Amino acid sequence: MTTRSPDSAPLLSAAQLASFRRDGALVVRGTFADWIDTIAQGIADNVREPGPYAAENLPAGAPGRFFDDYCNWTRIPAIEQVVRRSPAARLAAEAMGSHEAQFFHDHVLVKDAGTAMATPWHQDSPYYFVEGEQTVSMWIPVDPVREATLRMIAGSHRWPRPVLPVRWATDADFYADEGDYLPVPDPDTDASLHVIEWALEPGDAVLFDYRTVHGARGNPAGLPRRVLSLRWLGDDARYVERPGRTSPPYPGHAMVAGQRLRTDWFPIIPF
Repeated sequence: MTTRSPDSAPLLSAAQLASFRRDGALVVRGTFADWIDTIAQGIADNVREPGPYAAENLPAGAPGRFFDDYCNWTRIPAIEQVVRRSPAARLAAEAMGSHEAQFFHDHVLVKDAGTAMATPWHQDSPYYFVEGEQTVSMWIPVDPVREATLRMIAGSHRWPRPVLPVRWATDADFYADEGDYLPVPDPDTDASLHVIEWALEPGDAVLFDYRTVHGARGNPAGLPRRVLSLRWLGDDARYVERPGRTSPPYPGHAMVAGQRLRTDWFPIIPF
């Protein structure tokens, strides 16, 4: 069991934990301030040498650039340093209420200045082959973020069914049977949905449950919006089967439904 030493103060307050349980998201300020240069280096290395899952998400002829890539931490030393040595694992365990923090994957997202495309509203969970009450994603920008910040639908992690997953570049359904899912919501036209969002500085992070519906506007600012997202699993997370190829796919994993994810591929990070 991996636990915090008894004399170390918690990173999250009781009020923050309560808001995370209620809303499915919270913001932390300055936790990664000492790691911004390392994170920026990792993002730059990933953009310069993309991995096999890298994607350019803009339609042909659209202005700007919307790049994303994931599962590169074992080949990009700067990202591995953040995973293993930053406060991320401890922060994840506290947010999830978990004894352990198991690392799932990294995700780099870059919206260049002047990119109009919005990030579609979605949940992460339906794309993944894992489910549990204890999951958390950390969205860590290395640039000041205002208009292009992450937007969350408060309480959506408790909706009775998952939201239909779609492909970002084409808006096509990710799986074949859309009847198993709720329609993609539009909180900008549905006043019953409460959106929470925060202006962010380098070193801040948004933490959210994999089931929390989220999206982001385009980036009209004069700066890029460079983000490293780190995805974590807690004690109760288990492998589940999906009706098609997941994202990330992890071919050849050889797991069966109900298993905890294999720790040689998804390590438990001490903190």
